[in-house]
Amino acid sequence: MTILLIIIGAAIGAPLRYLTDRAVQARHDSVFPWGTWCVNVAGSFLLGLLVTGLAEGGVSSGVMTTLGTGFCGALTTYSTFGYETFRLFEDGSKAYALMNVVGSIVAGLAAAVLGGLVAYAVWH
Repeated sequence: MTILLIIIGAAIGAPLRYLTDRAVQARHDSVFPWGTWCVNVAGSFLLGLLVTGLAEGGVSSGVMTTLGTGFCGALTTYSTFGYETFRLFEDGSKAYALMNVVGSIVAGLAAAVLGGLVAYAVWH
């Protein structure tokens, strides 16, 4: 059953990542990978919400498996983040590469904390 829940979440998260990335990137005339940045920050927020929700008893383990492992696992992408950062550096956009690394880490952690705070406020 666990594998099925992960497959369901991933089947939704992966296409949503692709579509979101394309839609966001199409709206920016920049080499900065805004689409990947957005899905990673959104996924971090949702994961913070889910983990805290699970700890507070407001989220079931099945929801955590489906959304946390399956959906967020497929929505967010460390490999694309790494590839795009390397590509920026290699293409001479070193400032954008550094901005991608620092911005992704800071925004991702802040989003996860914010998600956790929202969950705590809702379920505590």
